[in-house]
Amino acid sequence: QNNAKVAVLGASGGIGQPLSLLLKNSPLVSRLSLYDIAHTPGVAADLSHIETRANVKGFLGPEQLPECLKGCNVVVIPAGVPRKPGMTRDDLFNTNASIVATLTTACAKHCPEAMICIISNPVNSTIPITSEVFKKHGVYNPNRIFGVTTLDIVRANTFVAELKGLDPARVNVPVIGGHAGKTIIPLISQCTPKVDFPQDQLEKLTGRIQEAGTEVVKAKAGAGSATLSMAYAGARFVFSLVDAMNGKEGVIECAFVRSEETESPYFSTPLLLGKNGIEKNLGIGKISPFEEKMVAEAMSELKASIKKGEEFAKNFK
Repeated sequence: QNNAKVAVLGASGGIGQPLSLLLKNSPLVSRLSLYDIAHTPGVAADLSHIETRANVKGFLGPEQLPECLKGCNVVVIPAGVPRKPGMTRDDLFNTNASIVATLTTACAKHCPEAMICIISNPVNSTIPITSEVFKKHGVYNPNRIFGVTTLDIVRANTFVAELKGLDPARVNVPVIGGHAGKTIIPLISQCTPKVDFPQDQLEKLTGRIQEAGTEVVKAKAGAGSATLSMAYAGARFVFSLVDAMNGKEGVIECAFVRSEETESPYFSTPLLLGKNGIEKNLGIGKISPFEEKMVAEAMSELKASIKKGEEFAKNFK
């Protein structure tokens, strides 16, 4: 059943290119539709020479977007502007909100049944925007719209493994909440294998996971944000989703989705994925007092970002 038809919107960008490479390299993908407003024919030609079976096509500019989306099962959206030093994810709002609203409007029209995976920041706002756009077109299904927060999990796994001398591939830290600063809540207490840190080290580790994006932005000194690790994380999420759509059981990933788990209308928690997207929200589970405090402290920022996204979508023409 390895016949996933995947579209990448923003395929020529810093995340889009390595993400498209990873998708082309996967036996799960049979068709790869690449869309951007510049350079896509070149990216598609380049990738099309790779000896894997995914058929690659490039689409350029708004008039070719409908054709790109037709028949797709999964759409991944890394389009938008990257963060520069000194910028918060929220600083990207005006530019990226319009881009996401435009692209998801096309998805609602041309592939309303597809799984929509949003990478474009600020995810805490771009997911509510996507939901409102789909509602507007009468095709909203909350089980098929995902804010990809996988990079937070990938980072948490890596940093814990480094500190404990473990193989990072065997470490799994759920990360809940949102996808910006203090809304990123790593549940170290639920890590497998079980790990323990003294409180000061735990606080430092948590802070590093929350600010890891900024660490990369600073290290790149104005030349962009996390693109390669984000491409890896985005591909990991897509592969999990496609596995679940193909009937694989027990596939669990965290993502920022419509949620009843807290007082925030959107919240990231571990999700059991299935043929139709979210099979079951596994919720927060048992957490430590330190983690409970973080959840409480994230609420006002989360709700404000969500409201900002919803307001934007209401006024978007």
